Amino acid sequence: MQFKNSREFAQNLDKKDPLNRYRDEFIFPKVNGKKVIYFVGNSLGLQPKTARKYVLEIMDDWANLGVEGHFYAEKSWWDYHERFSGKLAKVVGAKPSEVTVMNTLTVNLHLLMVSFYRPTAKRFKIICEEKAFPSDQYMISSQVRFHGYDPEDAIVQIKKRDGEHNFRTEDIISKINEVGEECALVLIGGVNYYTGQVFDMEAITRAGHEVGAFVGWDLAHAAGNIDLKLHEWKVDFAAWCSYKYMNSGPGNASGCFINEKYHNKKDIPRFEGWWGHSKDRRFLMEPEFQPEPNAHAWQISNAPVLALAPYLASLEMFDEVGMEAIIKKRNTMVSFLEFVLHEIGKEVDSNFEIITPKDQDQRGTQLSVFLHGEGKEVFKYLMEKGVYLDWREPNVIRLAPVPLYCSYEDVYEFGQILKEAILKT
Repeated sequence: MQFKNSREFAQNLDKKDPLNRYRDEFIFPKVNGKKVIYFVGNSLGLQPKTARKYVLEIMDDWANLGVEGHFYAEKSWWDYHERFSGKLAKVVGAKPSEVTVMNTLTVNLHLLMVSFYRPTAKRFKIICEEKAFPSDQYMISSQVRFHGYDPEDAIVQIKKRDGEHNFRTEDIISKINEVGEECALVLIGGVNYYTGQVFDMEAITRAGHEVGAFVGWDLAHAAGNIDLKLHEWKVDFAAWCSYKYMNSGPGNASGCFINEKYHNKKDIPRFEGWWGHSKDRRFLMEPEFQPEPNAHAWQISNAPVLALAPYLASLEMFDEVGMEAIIKKRNTMVSFLEFVLHEIGKEVDSNFEIITPKDQDQRGTQLSVFLHGEGKEVFKYLMEKGVYLDWREPNVIRLAPVPLYCSYEDVYEFGQILKEAILKT
């Protein structure tokens, strides 16, 4: 498509956009009485208008039914989490039996490590990416210390080449092969939070399995953003938060994928609890754990339905739209944003270096941009003018125009405010 940096061009794209109507399904903050340009869906998605309705349904059932809401609410609470499996399976490319929702992201990664990090004297190393999201770094370090290993010995970090912003797949696979039989686990973020780079999860998973390691993925920045095929890629496990691209609300529940080959196993290491016990026998209060025959076996406590309600509201929308349509618009919108950045850079004689890969297969909704020669004053100006975006040191802005609620006119308007910010600061 031949882009133009004009309002009329952007408005015409919006008129032709089949997803544009979903913009009205979200609540936007306002600055100076106007809806903000919201490019931080990679940190916290906007609130769907239906979220309040879904929460109030539970509040009303609690008021009117009390404890009987577990079984007699219209959306009964005792199996509320089961409503997610089929719809989420489409989002992450899994079988419904391989998906469950519980806890929060880092909690789930810790719990999944019980099953998938089983170090031995020979095979004890974990491969991760350099400068992973801090929570992952803390989690992995604490896990290896818990098992009695020194993080300096047990954690192998894949590094970028000097002068490059992104990881090379061949370097990751080379490092996996180098660690070889000492590798117990490969655990990487599917989309790098800083640069927005999408990893070749299929190739990396295959390489990990070839050396005998488990392979898991933190999909915090991937779920609801990129095309995932976890079952097809033979991923062992994965977890993701729901409050970024999936709009479930701050700090909300996490989704999990556990490959079906680990189901129906009593001998797999796992921290067990009541809600992972066989659903048909759960209320018989038996002393011996009988796991659910699917990913729900990793459940521990009964579902926090008030927290899950906004997630279900958003997921209904994802199910209606479909990831194929979301990705199609994402590719066009991010390309348009890239074009606008280059055009504005030429107009103000500034070097905006986009450090996110240009290849659409290696990026999702996010563009990370070095504002060379510009300081944090530009970021502050943009925020004051109602452009919500994210700043990362030393001078990187992260922009995530989410397809479900951002418009092409948002992208154009952002460019105009960015130009104004540079000329005035």
